Amino acid sequence: MNASPRVKEAIDALIKREGGYVNHSSDKGGPTKYGITEKTARAYHYEGDMKDLPIELAREIYLQEYWIKPNLDQVADRSQRVAEEVFDAGVMSSPNRACKWLQLALNRMNQRAKLYPDMVEDGLLGRKSLMALEAYLHHRKYDKGEEVLLFSLNCLQGHFLMITAVDHHQPNEDFVFGWMKRQCFND
Repeated sequence: MNASPRVKEAIDALIKREGGYVNHSSDKGGPTKYGITEKTARAYHYEGDMKDLPIELAREIYLQEYWIKPNLDQVADRSQRVAEEVFDAGVMSSPNRACKWLQLALNRMNQRAKLYPDMVEDGLLGRKSLMALEAYLHHRKYDKGEEVLLFSLNCLQGHFLMITAVDHHQPNEDFVFGWMKRQCFND
């Protein structure tokens, strides 16, 4: 895996939180290992039993699909903590959705477009989103801005996990306590 030490640490911490092999009957994603679903593993040409998924493949999938593709390296250039939060949220609920949450939070804390132009909340972290993040962090640097943004991202993710995920698939209720515990304690 060709990644910076900080990204490797974030991926390894996530793999530790996700744990090993799981095949819970309520999980519509089916069997997972290290948090990687069978569908995702197959997309990376893994043909073996999910119990045997190599950790190096899991790391590569996380790097490519959940860090590089959503442009989190560029987010990390502005705030490593925000990049890691979006990364973790992306694993729990999809990278696109987590990136939309970042855009939504930045738009809502923009004082009606006084700090930077609002952006389309499309989940694509391009130039406008990165400029907005940079402007937000600069404007709020003495006002706990990064912490408020991280809290906001956690709130949006918590709402999704508590409400939307269960409303769309009732058996997800089996996981809500664990999801929320992870949100509170990052474990």
